[in-house]
Amino acid sequence: MKKDDQTIPLVLQKLAYFLGTEIKRRKLEIPNEYGNGYCIGFVFNAHMRMLISDYELNEDVVIDNLERDDAKKVIFFKFQNIFPRLGSLSIGTNPKEIPTVLIATSRINTDEIISIHSNTSTINIEIEASYLSKLFSISAQSPVLESLLENTQPYLFEQIISPSLQKVVDEIVSETVDETFELFFRRIKAEEMICRLLMELEKRDEKRMYALSNHDITILYRIKDQILDDLETPPIIGELALEAAMSPTKLKRLFRQIFGDSIFSYYQKFRIKRAALLLQEKKYSVSEVGYKLGFTNLSHFSKVFKKHFGINPKQYTMINV
Repeated sequence: MKKDDQTIPLVLQKLAYFLGTEIKRRKLEIPNEYGNGYCIGFVFNAHMRMLISDYELNEDVVIDNLERDDAKKVIFFKFQNIFPRLGSLSIGTNPKEIPTVLIATSRINTDEIISIHSNTSTINIEIEASYLSKLFSISAQSPVLESLLENTQPYLFEQIISPSLQKVVDEIVSETVDETFELFFRRIKAEEMICRLLMELEKRDEKRMYALSNHDITILYRIKDQILDDLETPPIIGELALEAAMSPTKLKRLFRQIFGDSIFSYYQKFRIKRAALLLQEKKYSVSEVGYKLGFTNLSHFSKVFKKHFGINPKQYTMINV
């Protein structure tokens, strides 16, 4: 292996070999016969690497991750739906396509997180927990961060990307940097993204963490999708628990742990974002939007809307002419 190749993830080199193409400045352009887009990778040091992917392949590609070491405690960060073409952060046409980050310990089966699918727009960062723990001092008051850094149990968290974090994501993806400073610049930005994300995770008020199974994760994401698919109907915990084959207590506990919010609060957040989108489209009146999203009391709709956006629905329509 050439010296320069040491800064290129092996999985990217294997993909280039499979597609019969070359990597230039750590960037792989997908050949037309296989699809379109690009994949660019960085090995910053022995403890941290990053893969930026924005491509469509004609079919899935199976690539073994030779750099995965089960003996090491690694934390995985998957930034998804973060490319501009997927729309606005605050209000998206599809609530499943809002920019989010998945954070997983190495005890979680990460095959789905880092595999090469036919359609991918993500930033994946892998960092050793021991390396990360040296970059800041952890407070015993943050069970979430403690659990991540100890990395002894299977945990998964999902965090909606804030505007400040999205700004750093945009810089790492789009800013042109001279080759002399590229590796240095991308590493600093990757660490800034992780730092801002951890600062947000620290605000979560979980007092106790519960280990997750792959089955738990599959069920919780199915429940989340069901909620987002039917924003007109408020979720009923008992019915969701029955469908999940969990007690209501377990369902609520694990949902909050993964998504950082209660089931109803999570639903309400996206319900109001959907209302704002409908108001922007100018196809419905304020009352029609309220009724369409299941509000039977329009004053309550106005109150909830103002809580999220700082203004009532009528004022919102006036400033979005």
